[in-house]
Amino acid sequence: MSLSIPLVRYAHADALPLPAYATSQSAGIDLMAAIAENVVLLPFQRCLIPTGFSLALPSGYEAQIRPRSGLALKHGITVLNTPGTIDADYRNEIQVILINLGQEPFTIERGLRIAQMVIAPFSHVTWEEIEEHNDAATSERKGGFGSTGLK
Repeated sequence: MSLSIPLVRYAHADALPLPAYATSQSAGIDLMAAIAENVVLLPFQRCLIPTGFSLALPSGYEAQIRPRSGLALKHGITVLNTPGTIDADYRNEIQVILINLGQEPFTIERGLRIAQMVIAPFSHVTWEEIEEHNDAATSERKGGFGSTGLK
């Protein structure tokens, strides 16, 4: 399935490629740091990194901002509010809140792939308030939160 989404590139992202999929089967679009100078992220420090573009998502879609597994495993760098949600009516620059959960300072350079973005449909719900759940799922989960254990 393909979806065309209007994108505005800001001047501070000139010469950077547009966000792109790394492979033909990638679900996430790589986002790059559109920064003028390197940012050194100390252990347990967080920062907001601009990507240099904004989107006009169609109604009924969101963009989810997720960590990159290589940065997380090798350096402890992750997205703080993961997944971050970009709503369809948001038109400002996409920025990513990164945190260094590693033990060493990490340098973010211009063009570094810092996160990935997944475009996904969503549903709005209406609530039907009832007195009690009376289905098979209720009887299977009597233990409450965390009741299924680790194994």
